[in-house]
Amino acid sequence: MSYTVEKIGGTSMSAFDVVLDNIFLRPKCMYNRVFVVSAYSGITDDLLECKRTGEGGIYQKVAKRDEHWKEGIADIKQRMLLINEHIFADPLNRIRADNFILGRLDEAQRCIENILATCQYGQFTLRHYLPQIREFLSSIGEAHSAYNTTLKLKSLGINARFVDLSGWEPKCIGNLDTVIKNALQEIDFHCELPIVTGYAFCDEGLMKTFDRGYSEMTFSRIACLTSADKAIIHKEYHLSSADPCIVGVENVFPIGQTNFDVTDQLANLGMEAIHPSAASGLRQHKIPLEIKNTFEPQHKGTLISEAFHPEAQKIEIIGGKNKVFALQIFDQSMVGKVENVSYDFMGMITEEGVHLVGKEMNANSITYYLSGIDQKLNHLLYRAEKRFPDSAITRKMVALICVIGAQIDTNTILSQGVLALMAHKINPISVHSSMRNVSVQFVVPDEAYKGAIQALHEEFFPQLQKTKKIA
Repeated sequence: MSYTVEKIGGTSMSAFDVVLDNIFLRPKCMYNRVFVVSAYSGITDDLLECKRTGEGGIYQKVAKRDEHWKEGIADIKQRMLLINEHIFADPLNRIRADNFILGRLDEAQRCIENILATCQYGQFTLRHYLPQIREFLSSIGEAHSAYNTTLKLKSLGINARFVDLSGWEPKCIGNLDTVIKNALQEIDFHCELPIVTGYAFCDEGLMKTFDRGYSEMTFSRIACLTSADKAIIHKEYHLSSADPCIVGVENVFPIGQTNFDVTDQLANLGMEAIHPSAASGLRQHKIPLEIKNTFEPQHKGTLISEAFHPEAQKIEIIGGKNKVFALQIFDQSMVGKVENVSYDFMGMITEEGVHLVGKEMNANSITYYLSGIDQKLNHLLYRAEKRFPDSAITRKMVALICVIGAQIDTNTILSQGVLALMAHKINPISVHSSMRNVSVQFVVPDEAYKGAIQALHEEFFPQLQKTKKIA
């Protein structure tokens, strides 16, 4: 019997009745599986900050000494209790679930209050405690969802076990691998169903090291350390040929099969099938990864494996990212010294916490394609202008569109793609092909983002358009 390690995303967890029927209760044998669960949708945003907009949650309010952080605790309490109400009809289990999460939140509030009180004295500064505050706040969402899942499964007669890696238990000591091994060593996978928190407290600091990709790192390391036959991620959508919200649900199809080269390209665009560091571990241990749609359990989904290397050209997905900050540094004196500017600027990018999506350069200029919160991007621009006062620094908001496949003829795709865009009156700003033959990138004006994806998808997946016309 195969043994799998499975992760359930936050949006799927919020549709818990569907998760219960389509994932936990679907197979005849409930066991030989380990589940890593994310926080319910939006909870980690409320605890930390919104992943998309950067709008501050409880952590950001604490960091800014905003007195309204306690109101944030009160609001999230009500939201979590409402989630419990929707999951538990049984009053006794509802009380247990409520008591668990209220206890965590009350402890978190007392801890923050004590830290803030301590930092009133000159010898202590809040910034030294902020990383620890961020770590333990991020753990609360996963502890909530994992405890609830375990409690619900037990009420249905399943021998589920709550595996809390969040650090609330003193036994969570050591690096990530040690914490995982200690937590799982006494579990019999043949007759127990572990429900593991996506966040794990460890020496390296999971949030500090991997930011919001931490749950996928926990998932990946469990799969690697326990020699899983397969790793599975349950999402609210298929890994499809394009974003169905842009090209239409009827015009896309699941990829079906690909390799980790493709997932790395998607991760660079922020379209993560899996965090690249998590994918690296699975790749090294030759563990295939399956991406499944929570709402279509009968569908095989997409299998990602290191063994997949198509001989013929295989375009798999048209991916893209809009609101990309293109920052160009031009300086005539840069000729022959471009690496010095690049080194300095890369340091500033890291310090500001923005994401480098791509880079292009010639003899006297470098263009960086960046994504992140507006405030951080603008501060990076300010620092660049201050650091390179004699250079001409320009900025432009653009979109990056990529044609991605496990094996593609990049030169042909590049010319074909340019003609397709121009036929739709979209003039590319820049184009790039990859020597590794996995992606071709088109830089277009930001307002052309959706139109460019539609044009390229129509060009490279014409069979879908033919099918639509025949129907």
